[in-house]
Amino acid sequence: MAAHNTAQFNLFMSQLRETNATLDFYCDFPKIAKNVADIEISLNTLNYLIGKENLREAVEALWKRDKRVFDVMDILIATRKKDDKKFIDNDGTMHSIHTLFSSVDGVMKFIEGTGLNKVFMNKEVKDLVDYVFGVETGLDTNARKNRSGEITETLVARIFDNAGIKYREQVSSKEFPAISAVLGADQKVFDFAISAKGKTYLMEVNFYSGGGSKLNEVARSYTDVAPKVNGVHGFEFVWITDGVGWNSARNKLEEAFAAIPSIYNLTTINDFIQRVK
Repeated sequence: MAAHNTAQFNLFMSQLRETNATLDFYCDFPKIAKNVADIEISLNTLNYLIGKENLREAVEALWKRDKRVFDVMDILIATRKKDDKKFIDNDGTMHSIHTLFSSVDGVMKFIEGTGLNKVFMNKEVKDLVDYVFGVETGLDTNARKNRSGEITETLVARIFDNAGIKYREQVSSKEFPAISAVLGADQKVFDFAISAKGKTYLMEVNFYSGGGSKLNEVARSYTDVAPKVNGVHGFEFVWITDGVGWNSARNKLEEAFAAIPSIYNLTTINDFIQRVK
């Protein structure tokens, strides 16, 4: 017998939210400020290049004083050393951008090839510290996907706190020998674990504002995990998920909805809270 019927699934889908973003989702300014502070001395030194008509002469002067300042220049084109970005030379040879910072000729090749020479000479940038703060803000948007999951977990934790529900976060399945045994090689770290009324609820929490193949994989995975957990006396698998991204994986979610008794969204989470209070 299916865990839920079609009418219940349609209601669930109608409740999905467009976003879970709070205002602090968009930019992690403390992290941005730290990234800038880590290279601020070098950036202030590189400010010497701004407005110079003879850039090579200015680069040579800095190189003689402290050539290490050029190690941070890749951030000026929104790349990082750890990313090891490549470029193709005029002869078709591929190089790592960061290898250019090992000589004056390489630095000049970088400055002229990227167009930074005109930016410096025309004073289109007044201060590289402020400029890089803007670059870091732009790069930080790439971290939003990770923050989306963190925000949902924080939101659910706040809901539990307000309801007086005691919980633990990031709980390994290995803490429970019976669960570990049924999962076998497919061990998990559950987002939340709640013990109430003689039962332990092992919970996964996520939010998808956009589609993608990952949603199908998640639904398939939890459809497999849920009956294994639920088959162990005193345990229950709970999945809290939301986001209009599920519209792109509706069929797979419907399969999971029919197989997993305890699926909630951010609208129906209070139904779960009433069960455990």
